[in-house]
Amino acid sequence: MRNVMNRGAFFSKSLSLVPSFTPPHLPFFHHRSAAASSPNRAIHCMANDSPLSQPNPSGDGSVSVPPASSASSAIDFLSLCSRLKTTPREGWVKRDVKNPESIADHMYRMGLMALVSSDIPGVNRDKCMKMAIVHDIAEAIVGDITPSCGVSKEEKNRRESEALEHMCKLLGGGERAEEIAELWREYEANASPEAKVVKDFDKLEMILQALEYEQEQGKDLEEFFQSTAGKFQTDIGKAWALEIASRRRKQQ
Repeated sequence: MRNVMNRGAFFSKSLSLVPSFTPPHLPFFHHRSAAASSPNRAIHCMANDSPLSQPNPSGDGSVSVPPASSASSAIDFLSLCSRLKTTPREGWVKRDVKNPESIADHMYRMGLMALVSSDIPGVNRDKCMKMAIVHDIAEAIVGDITPSCGVSKEEKNRRESEALEHMCKLLGGGERAEEIAELWREYEANASPEAKVVKDFDKLEMILQALEYEQEQGKDLEEFFQSTAGKFQTDIGKAWALEIASRRRKQQ
């Protein structure tokens, strides 16, 4: 599901826009990310000597005020992420859906899915919520690249990996940036029980949204249901998909 803009043009335009958020000492994409060739490889995030909060050296247990540079990095990062709120999901745009959801809309409801889901043995729900709001974060720079865009999986991963590396540096590196990068890598690699649950939430959110657009706009979005059929990896994914399918049959 991806941005309506031309892939090559959008990516080039995105690269020209990003430096306005970038401190002078962090040139954008100065080298290819270590993760560019594989989602399993680490994305390097520069260490930060000024974490967002530090124990007060006086030892009285209080927390010192975050340095101005940390506040600046956080706001730069959040300002870049605002694009997620304004970039529509490509699949809906191509099907002429009116007022299509944004990338941020999609990730937010995935986060809610993790919040309201039942406890699953061996699955950390808090981690699922974090992963849900991180998994498409690189699209703030590269846009919503879908199979119909003609971009290979390898090239898509390269673009998103480099974008994520830039975003981590923009955030100032350190613990929070490393956490974001690790969550993204884990999701991309489908490398944990949490990643499998969140990947199912990704599909579930899409077909639930498709059902709602069919109800609200009289669309036939069968292709979205077909694209996810038989691809759910978890019991919760399968159960929720059956419930959505049941509701769709009742409205037909």
